[in-house]
Amino acid sequence: MNGLLKVLPPFAPDQSGAVSALYEMGGLIVICDAGGCTGNVCGFDEPRWFRKKSAVFSAGLRDMDAILGRDDRLIAKLGDAVSQTDAAFTALVGTPVPAVIGTDFRALRRMAEKRTGLPAIAVETTGTGLYDEGEEQALLALFRTFAAETFPVERGTVGVLGATPLDFGSPRAGELLAESLARRGWNRAVCYGMGSGLSAVRRASAAEQNLVVSPAGLKTAEYLNRTFGTPYAAGCPFLPEHLEKSLAGLGGKRVLVIHQQVLANAVRDRILERADADVTVATWFLLKEELKREGDFRLTGERQFARAVGDGGYDVVIGDALLRRALGGYRGAFLGLPHFAVSGGPEKESEAAERR
Repeated sequence: MNGLLKVLPPFAPDQSGAVSALYEMGGLIVICDAGGCTGNVCGFDEPRWFRKKSAVFSAGLRDMDAILGRDDRLIAKLGDAVSQTDAAFTALVGTPVPAVIGTDFRALRRMAEKRTGLPAIAVETTGTGLYDEGEEQALLALFRTFAAETFPVERGTVGVLGATPLDFGSPRAGELLAESLARRGWNRAVCYGMGSGLSAVRRASAAEQNLVVSPAGLKTAEYLNRTFGTPYAAGCPFLPEHLEKSLAGLGGKRVLVIHQQVLANAVRDRILERADADVTVATWFLLKEELKREGDFRLTGERQFARAVGDGGYDVVIGDALLRRALGGYRGAFLGLPHFAVSGGPEKESEAAERR
């Protein structure tokens, strides 16, 4: 069965990605569910939850509310919540419940704006997609709503699109990206959603260039390019230190790198800088045609994953350590590259050593 996971846990879903992209933006985020999806987001998929405040609420939908589509009750709750918080906007995030009953999110957004007097965005996630699809939708909705004014370009400023802890694992990923870009000559790095809030989004047109660090940021970069003429590139300016040490000695090897596409591409480029190797990228998530190279492919299930590794004759697989479980009798080397959306936690450096 395509997509069946028997050994691996389910990956972070689209509503988790949407919340992660909006987490530091200063909005009031309402997950349109009965409580379970919100519990998963806050308890498992958002590592900043225990360190940094954000106004994330569950709609608390009851059976009859969902069956009858009682949007008025949701909007009344939203109005009460706004009166008790200092929110700059509201965000309505979909889950399987509104997807099944066919909720009209555009109407819901208009109702929210009328009730609260605040701008509102709607992210029509369904709970059946993966985290980066939710990130992509939330980022695009956010920038379309708030990046409306044209500011003078600030030379030496780079905007970073698509960074969340689900992509990079560490709540400090924004700082690490900014530090890496400073070493590359940029005067200022604005990491949207990790260290930079809504005011930075409003001034997005001031960036000299945008850097897309995950596929989820690509549509927004294209939008900013069309709207303001801001050029963009895709890449990741840093790799985990323990992995850098492990990439030596791969000359002549056949290597498979598994992660979100942009980071996996950066790992491939780093390997090829050091050695003559045959490197392929695979991902369980978004696979953008413009970022692909020949042979790159998307993973859809455990059996397909194990078959691809076995049939591909890979000497080395690089990916989250949890993926090793699905490879059965694989005898090659396995190098750890944590992916929070896959395993829900960073891998210990001691576990990142080569496995056979």
